[in-house]
Amino acid sequence: MLQPFGPNFWLCDGPAVTGAAGFHFPTRMIVIELPSEGGLWVWSPVGVSEDVRAEIDALGPVRHLVAPNNLHHTFLPDWVATYPEARVHAAPGLSASTTGATIHERLGNAPDPAWEGVLDQLVVPGNRITTEVVFHHRPSSTAIVTDWVQHIPRGWYRGWRGMIARLDLMSAPEPSVPRKFRLATTDRNAARAAMRRILAWEADRLVFAHGPPVDEGGTEVLRSAFRWLVR
Repeated sequence: MLQPFGPNFWLCDGPAVTGAAGFHFPTRMIVIELPSEGGLWVWSPVGVSEDVRAEIDALGPVRHLVAPNNLHHTFLPDWVATYPEARVHAAPGLSASTTGATIHERLGNAPDPAWEGVLDQLVVPGNRITTEVVFHHRPSSTAIVTDWVQHIPRGWYRGWRGMIARLDLMSAPEPSVPRKFRLATTDRNAARAAMRRILAWEADRLVFAHGPPVDEGGTEVLRSAFRWLVR
């Protein structure tokens, strides 16, 4: 169900998805209503249930579907089938054959004219696992990160998966960048430059796909999570 998080800004937690080695991950979608009848901007779509569709339709037309990295596209075909008029915006590294959906726009450092002035965005390059696009919702002063920061609750995984999650920092005591993403960062200069620009947004709040949202001190949480990269 949609949960208000700011002006014209909603969160929606979806069902868990299973990744490599049987690790299952909580999922989260963001819905933002763009001004001037710009319709809805849907980030990292989760599964389309009848209840979610009814709530979405009550808000307005879905105009933009956003796949913010190459790991968050599983449900795009369902959303495209449900909202065929929506345009698909995909992070670098994604293709139509990967997503199962036509890609209309490639996400870069410049916001699309449809959300310019409402959302800032930056590509974080230089990682072997994923190239992620980070957003900043100006009206609510919220930074939107996908996988670069995670805070999966202790107890979500059990047995050896729980041990791996703790060692990897997926389930660290505070929001953290998983060790695998740190080790996969091959161009630290490029990633560092992007993160410095993201920190300069000075976002009050922070939302990421895998873990509870941060209601205050968002930039400080990001600064702490990326201390290994940006000092």
